Amino acid sequence: MYGKTGILERLQKGTVLGAEGYVFELERRGYLQAGPFVPEVVLENPEVVKALHKEFLNAGAEVMLALTYYGHREKMKVVGREDDLETLNRVAVRLAQEVAADGDALVAGNLSNAGVYDHNNPEESSKRLRAIYDEQVQWAYEEGIDFVIAETLSSLGEALIALESIKKFDLPAMITFIPFSPRKTMDGYTYEEACKILADNGAEIVGLNCGRGPDTMMPLLERIRDKVDGYIAAQPVPYRTTNEQHSFHFLQEPGHSMGFPIALDPFTHTRHEMADFAAQAKDSGVNYIGICCGAGPHHVRAMAEALGRTPPASRYSPAMDKHPMFQEGVQERIQALRARWAAEE
Repeated sequence: MYGKTGILERLQKGTVLGAEGYVFELERRGYLQAGPFVPEVVLENPEVVKALHKEFLNAGAEVMLALTYYGHREKMKVVGREDDLETLNRVAVRLAQEVAADGDALVAGNLSNAGVYDHNNPEESSKRLRAIYDEQVQWAYEEGIDFVIAETLSSLGEALIALESIKKFDLPAMITFIPFSPRKTMDGYTYEEACKILADNGAEIVGLNCGRGPDTMMPLLERIRDKVDGYIAAQPVPYRTTNEQHSFHFLQEPGHSMGFPIALDPFTHTRHEMADFAAQAKDSGVNYIGICCGAGPHHVRAMAEALGRTPPASRYSPAMDKHPMFQEGVQERIQALRARWAAEE
């Protein structure tokens, strides 16, 4: 871990490890409703949010992300809690700050896709989106965040609006696209072109998050690395996406309905596979490495260790030589049991 230095100073020194996926993880734990995925848990069970922050911190994450993903005006309307909008945004930052102070981690404000930007009608939709982002950034800034992550954006137009809102407060900006389509944003730019335009307009960190797992995200990251001179970020989902099913939205087993968003378990990457991604991403020149929807602290710890770190949670990293199934002679007994099983069938 570095001292309490800013995000850009940390990136100058080396790779920064982030951790996200709060919404999916809290839904799995029974504190957040799938469907709207609005983070009401910030107000209803703040201690649960703090506990997850703490788990990610212990696992090696250097950034505590304020849980304001889908905590914007449009989504709060869906659950009838627009009156709680400002409170949720401010409390989310404070919860992240309380935990970050225990490990000299940074606190990031969070902007997410809002579902209001229309690249076919940018003038009118931009006004609505700008108002949403401006108020969220202002509240986070007043609470003392270190930088802002605007993520899961599908159009360059909305990304530029997010960047504009962040820069009104002179904060470092990390902006990442969800690579939902094969090669281009919804408004027609290749992901590498869109990232370069953002960087040229002042975004300090650009890249991709969500949607794709490591295998289908890496080729795009390599193109972005070739195009962008500055810092790039990658936060894939821990799911086995393929060239045929390139995004976790499309993952489906034969004879089953689509896995997204709450039946993705059969496609989940192991901690070892996410550790391999972290090492590969670092070798490919990715500067900010993290993980998105579906992440667990065990993934983050393995990624941290793959990057050469020893976070507090490494105290409990696996020691399989101490498990009876991995001791001398066990494999022979297992083979004998298999033979007996086959003989009795």
